[in-house]
Amino acid sequence: MRTRSELERVRQDRSPRPHTWLFHVFSCDAPLAPLAAACNLDNIDELTLGRGELGTASGPDASRRRPQLGFPDHWMSSRHARIERCVGGFWVADEGSKNGLLINGKRTDRALLVDGDWIQAGHTVLRYRHGALPPPGAPRDPRSGGRVALRTSLPGLDEQSRNLEDIARSTVSVVLRGETGTGKEVVARAIHQLSGRSGDLIAVNCGALPATLLESELFGYRKGAFSSAVEDRPGLVRAADRGTLFLDEIGDLPLSSQAALLRVLQEGEVTPLGGTHPIKVDLRVLCATHHDLEARVALAQFRADLYARLSGYTFAIPPLRERREDLGLLTAALLRRIAPDHDVRFEPDAVRALCQHEWPHNVRELEKCLASAVVLARGRAIGPEQLSAALVAPVADAAVRPAETRRDARRDQLLAALRAHRGNVSATARTLGKARSQVQRWIRDYRLDPMQYRDP
Repeated sequence: MRTRSELERVRQDRSPRPHTWLFHVFSCDAPLAPLAAACNLDNIDELTLGRGELGTASGPDASRRRPQLGFPDHWMSSRHARIERCVGGFWVADEGSKNGLLINGKRTDRALLVDGDWIQAGHTVLRYRHGALPPPGAPRDPRSGGRVALRTSLPGLDEQSRNLEDIARSTVSVVLRGETGTGKEVVARAIHQLSGRSGDLIAVNCGALPATLLESELFGYRKGAFSSAVEDRPGLVRAADRGTLFLDEIGDLPLSSQAALLRVLQEGEVTPLGGTHPIKVDLRVLCATHHDLEARVALAQFRADLYARLSGYTFAIPPLRERREDLGLLTAALLRRIAPDHDVRFEPDAVRALCQHEWPHNVRELEKCLASAVVLARGRAIGPEQLSAALVAPVADAAVRPAETRRDARRDQLLAALRAHRGNVSATARTLGKARSQVQRWIRDYRLDPMQYRDP
């Protein structure tokens, strides 16, 4: 039992409430069609899902706190499912639909939603998030013309993208951080386009050029500067004059080249190898890395003064596994490029495999996966058999998931049920379909206190 002082602390707790979102992630039959905007459930008591015009609507049976969310999906019933608020979260229930309701790939009539749950209604895939994301921000200015640095459905990442768009229109240098394959060069090109600079974007992979050639490629050279210099070469820095120089994998730049680059940035001029007179350049510098540059500075592997010059603004691109809500947006963008003449469709099982995959190589892996799947489908809907074995294996049998993952999922379900029933163990056991003694063992194992969820 809780002491009086502990109960008083509960009453005085003013910590911010968790925010709840529902994301439209994928339309299996029309992956290139627009997606419904992320739906914030903070002020909603009940949300009805069904076939209809895309987006939220009000009508005779809908109000601001009880809206309807429609999808142009002929596999959905006109009133397919209902998401209803309960204490600490939301329930989802099938409304007698023809094709059923699936939660994390399993058909169900009614379930208590847990953060990260995948909801499939018809051929439409949604994701429920609770407590892991910030509140909704201001809507985008329609006058922006649709030019964005990073397309995303996630509210926090979208706000950071807006900040980056403002930075793009300035001369501030930018460091793009993220794992390999997250799309750093794509974001760099978007920044260059938003900047309005008249020159080109010149991309340099600092890790791909041999150290012996790096400075000559960057700064250029005069004829006769070395044995193979049979003509003048302006170099990549001068090629980016009045434009943007994008230094990819800047963390791999040798220390000797770092010193030369620092002088270019400080003085705004470059001296080619074998030259005697510096040449003025007007540069905007962007750089990208998967390294921790602060750690490399501490280890004397990267110059602190160069880092200070480059790091005007840092933008971190999350790995794909942390932004699965954007899978539909990313898939549509990639398909428009790799299969512009194909009418691409997906089987729901294939979409489930895409959503549950870990994506160790991020967006680059997604692009390669989609490119091969389109070819192998031969005009038919893409199914699991057209995806790589690495994608399909995790969804073939949920029982093969690591034990720790299953344990975390069980704890999340137990917490959600305890919240919903205000700490009532018997009601929690009925909801989970388990014996009361089993639920009590789980409570002890996870060191939970049901009293914490009771009204003070």
